[in-house]
Parts: sequence; C-alpha cells; structure tokens
Amino acid sequence: MRKFNRRTATFLVVMLIVTAVYVVQIYNIISFPSQMDIFRGENETIDILFPFTVKLHDNNNKREVLKFIEDREEDESLKVSVRNSYKFKSIENGEAKLEFKLLGLIPIKNVNINVVDNLYLVPGGNTIGVKLETKGVLVVALSDDLVGIDGKKHSPSIDAGIKVGDVITKINDTNVKNASHVIRLLNEVGESKVKITLERNEYEFTTEVQPVKCSQDNSYRLGLWVRDKTAGIGTLTFYHPESRTFGALGHGITDVDTGSLMPISNGEILKATISSIEQGKKGEPGELRGAFFETSGSIGKIFDNSPFGIYGTLGRNYDKIPSNKAIPIGLQNEVKTGKAYILSTIENDKIEKFEIEILKAQPQSSPTQKSMVIQVTDKKLLEKTGGIVQGMSGSPIIQDGKLIGAVTHVFVNDPTKGYGIYINWMIKEAGISLDKKTLPKAN
Repeated sequence: MRKFNRRTATFLVVMLIVTAVYVVQIYNIISFPSQMDIFRGENETIDILFPFTVKLHDNNNKREVLKFIEDREEDESLKVSVRNSYKFKSIENGEAKLEFKLLGLIPIKNVNINVVDNLYLVPGGNTIGVKLETKGVLVVALSDDLVGIDGKKHSPSIDAGIKVGDVITKINDTNVKNASHVIRLLNEVGESKVKITLERNEYEFTTEVQPVKCSQDNSYRLGLWVRDKTAGIGTLTFYHPESRTFGALGHGITDVDTGSLMPISNGEILKATISSIEQGKKGEPGELRGAFFETSGSIGKIFDNSPFGIYGTLGRNYDKIPSNKAIPIGLQNEVKTGKAYILSTIENDKIEKFEIEILKAQPQSSPTQKSMVIQVTDKKLLEKTGGIVQGMSGSPIIQDGKLIGAVTHVFVNDPTKGYGIYINWMIKEAGISLDKKTLPKAN
C-alpha cells in the first residue's frame, strides 16, 4: 500500500511539473509579439517544446520571404515538422506569418513577420537644451476665490467646467498665442461672456465663461493660471544624416504641475553644456544641471512632443554638434539580456561610453516607455552620478554594435536601475517607416 502511495505521489509530482512547464510554454507563446520586423538576410531562431509546432505561411505568391533552415542545409520539409528549435532565414522584403499550434492541430498564436532593409542612424549621447512653446495655453491651476470688485469670491472657470490639464486654444474664435494674449483678449471683451475653445485628451469642445473684474488690478480674469512655455535639458538619441530627422529623450515633455503632455506650437533644440551634477540617491533622483544660450543658435526644430520622445529636423548647422558614426539599428527581437552600453555626456561636453546590463527585455506589440530594464555597472558613471539621473533621458543604448533603444526613466528607489525604450518605437514616432523604406523629407 505504501509503495502504491509513493508511486502515485511520484506520478502526481511528475505530472504537476510537466503541466507547469507547458503552462509556462503556452504563456510564452501567447506573450510573443503579434508582429515582428526582421532584417533581410539575417537568421532568427525560435525555441519551443514538443508537442508545439511552428508552421510558415508565405504571404507573397511569387517571392519567397522566409525559409526554414537547418544548421547547415536548408530543408523545406521543416515547415511542418516538430522540432525543439526552428531556425529561419529572411530572403526578400515582404510579409509572412508564423503559426504556433498544439499537436499540429490547435492554433495557439499567429505572428506576422515583416522582412525589411536595415536602417543606419547616427547615435547621439550629447546634451541638448530643449525649448517648447505650447499650442495655446495649458491650464495648470484653478481658483475658487477670485475676488471681484463687488467684494465677492468667484470661480468662473470652475463654474464653466474647465479643468486642470485643459488647453485653451481660442477665445471668441481668436487663436490664443500665449498667457499675456489671454489677458489682452479678456480686457478687450470686458464684462461680456466669452466663448472658450479647449482641448482635453485630444478632444475639442467649447464652453462659455463670464470674466470677473478683479478687485486687485481692475483686470478681467477667468480664475485660472496658465503656462505657455517650458525649457530644460536632455540627451539626443539619434539623427539620420540624409533627412536630418532626430529623436531625443525617449519620453515626452510634461508639465511639472499637471503631468500633462505639453502641446507644442513651436520648439527647438540647442547645444547645451553641463555645469554640475546632483548625484542620485535612494528616493531622490539626481540631475544633470546645464546651460544653453540662445545666442549660440538653434540646432534643430521640434515638430512633435509625443509620449515616446521629442522629434524634429536638425538645422543646416547641425554639423556643429559632436557626432558619432552611423550604425545599424537593432530591432526588438534582437535585444537580449546581458552587457550593453549607453552614450551620454556628464562633463566637458564629451560623449562617453558607459557600461550597463540589460536585466529584462519585454516582448511588446505596441509602444511603451518601459521596454527594457537596465542597470548601470560602469564604475565611473556610478561615482559621478550614482547611476541614471535626470538629463540622461534619451541616452542611446547600444548592444552588439547596434542602436537598440534609449534610456527613459530611473528607478526612484534604486538610481543604478532604470527603463529603456526600444528604438523601434522611436523611429516609428519620428515618421521613419521600415516597411516602405521612407524617411521624412528634410526641411
């Protein structure tokens, strides 16, 4: 009886282990990105366990895009065979599909493959000054105690449904230029109600507000505070020398009070110089402090402030900034855990290499600022900054000679660690299409 119980227990343990292994395998397959870009002429490998299979479907009738291969000889029969390791080679530009199945019958996951030409970009690493002027004005605070000449407290904007984070674009159909323009328009209208056009979460709507004549200065006001510009420093991630398109920061520029993404009407980047460093500590992110001077001239114009970085076109004098050599990009599926390095500037306007470790690379089907978890291992950088600090956002991440992404954020409780974004998402935001081999035209 005891032998029977032992055998039963052993069998159950083995079954539990086997079940756990295959549950993990199914999860890994389901978590696999639904779309992959692969460079033409390169090989890729997918490892799975029996009884899962991978089948190749070529979407191009006349041209072979992908081909399964063995270590030495190509074998077309592998398209339907059961293996632990599937190796395939990209032949021509185009589309194909990999179908994961259980026992060759039950569909588990489809992965669309795009075979594209490689793209070469110049990695940055140099510190830049960033200036933004908002589209309209951003509402950063509201007041419920605006005292009018009647001696009473008013809250006209709150009563009209205006919220912090809204962008005022028009007053009575006149485009708002800046904060002082708002005051001028209100005083031209006087006591009459005004129509306010606002943008909130990318939606536009209008509301009516009754301005109140303030007892302090006899000016007409709406009971709100607005912001129309911002400035700071960051790091250039890349530029494309042919189109002069650049990307930087790896995350968007948000308002310090509201956390809202700053809507831009005009923006520019300038050459900047590091003046001091505040070391990062647990619970206290550090900072690169720098200066830039408008007299030195603009390096480039910003055309987009997105959640995944700022993008624009470098000016004719962009050759004045420090420059590296163009290198190929590395796509998401090429990124692996292990050693890499970042390019950044922490002193003397000199771009330097600093060693890091990629601790985790997330499979992603859509853009996010948190594609990778990285850790600084470079002794010099740790001594100087304590790890990742504000101002280093945008520092390009390079692995195996390829530009794979950029630094985006620091872990507040551990400044040696932070997040990185895949370069895929940044070049997409920059308007560079790998599928169509198109690049934004230089202005």
